[in-house]
Amino acid sequence: MEVTKPKEDWNTPQNLPQENKKVVAGVLAILLGSIGVHKFVLGYNTEGFILLGITLFSYLTMCFIIGAFLVWIPGFIGLIEGIIYLTKSDQEFYEIYQVNKRPWF
Repeated sequence: MEVTKPKEDWNTPQNLPQENKKVVAGVLAILLGSIGVHKFVLGYNTEGFILLGITLFSYLTMCFIIGAFLVWIPGFIGLIEGIIYLTKSDQEFYEIYQVNKRPWF
């Protein structure tokens, strides 16, 4: 009698979900964080539009002094979030940002 093992999918990690977007969201947050692309990738459309709106508003008011102060805020938020995303473990990132839907930091 021959014993056969159940077929295992050798290409997927055993403890991790299939759709972990940690690296994509982290890199996009660092590179394009000021326009909120990483928020759209994670499914946080409202927060993505907030970052995009702040960026557009700051560029439109750049001729006034207020735009010069606002223009760096969304990029700084994206940089911080990208670093946070990339320093978390895959399981921790999935639980916090994809299952529990924590939108900011």
